[in-house]
Amino acid sequence: MIVRESRGWMAMLIAVVVLAGSVASGAAARPATPLADAPIPIEFPRDDGPHDSGIEWWYFTGHLFTEDDERYGFEYVVFRARDGNIEGYVSHFAVTDNARHRFMYDQRLLGAPGVRGDAAALDLDLNGWTMRGGDGAFALAADMPGYAIRLEVESTKPAAMHDGDGYIDYGNGTASYYYSWTRLSVAGEIDTGDGWKPVIGMAWMDHQWGDFATYQDGGWDWFAVQLDDGTDVMLYFIRGARGEALRVDGSVVGPDGELTVLGAGDFAVTATAEWTSATTGTTYPSGWLLEIPGLDLAMSVTPTLLDQELDTRRTTGVIYWEGEAVVEGTYGDEPIEGLAYVELTGYAPYEPLDVGTPPATPES
Repeated sequence: MIVRESRGWMAMLIAVVVLAGSVASGAAARPATPLADAPIPIEFPRDDGPHDSGIEWWYFTGHLFTEDDERYGFEYVVFRARDGNIEGYVSHFAVTDNARHRFMYDQRLLGAPGVRGDAAALDLDLNGWTMRGGDGAFALAADMPGYAIRLEVESTKPAAMHDGDGYIDYGNGTASYYYSWTRLSVAGEIDTGDGWKPVIGMAWMDHQWGDFATYQDGGWDWFAVQLDDGTDVMLYFIRGARGEALRVDGSVVGPDGELTVLGAGDFAVTATAEWTSATTGTTYPSGWLLEIPGLDLAMSVTPTLLDQELDTRRTTGVIYWEGEAVVEGTYGDEPIEGLAYVELTGYAPYEPLDVGTPPATPES
């Protein structure tokens, strides 16, 4: 989702490659990003697919509604790591079940031979967990005990090119590409253990790739907000070891698709509450005030469930919080509401994988 710039995160992904073993790449990849040169303009559907880079991920979050007005949040992500001619994949799938006040997740780890690729578009298959499509239209399928989704998503806006052109230069010889389809219409089905039922809704997709490693410690807080008036907001800040802000970025996409780029000083994020996990003992902020003074926009963001923590140490070495939230606030003189996804990393210590004892492949 966010610009995941910690060296710990990169080390985790390289560990995935090591765990996957010395295997030939099984997914089509595009030429490497020329990090020292001016960026190559992002094009679709080409750049919805995989690239010849060390780190890459496709990250979907969204909100699903049944005919009975039940609402479910979902997170579905595929991470890819490449080192030379070896390659590994990790996938996480999570559902926030608001009707039952339940949060469930699962994870998979696969070497490249188990992942299909298509040179023309995105086509990933991690033992039945699939992402396929391109040009802002995708088919998603994933399942775990008690929950499964089959969704068709299609963008209603142009892709948001973060930092203006979708190219993030970290100033140390490394860089990444990063864009989002910020408002995807959703139609499909969800199974909550009692059969398939139709859903509609909206989703968000982040795609980032490059060869980058910039921050050793700390973590990040990332917000993807979809307001009822059609405005979409992405904000994140990356923290250092003492909690100081190392990088701050944001994008606001208007109902008509117009992009406003935000930087340091353009917005403020204030935690309003906290929550401690009974499972891992990790304490996270758990409620926020987001303010963008230049747009006269203020939003209160509240998790729909406190416990939306994922312990993915067996596939990534990382414990993180990522979950659905509701939004209330004001935009100018008008009240505003919406839904959001929030990701919090670095609040729990990173635990590197023991590459000497790899899990079975595939892992699910």
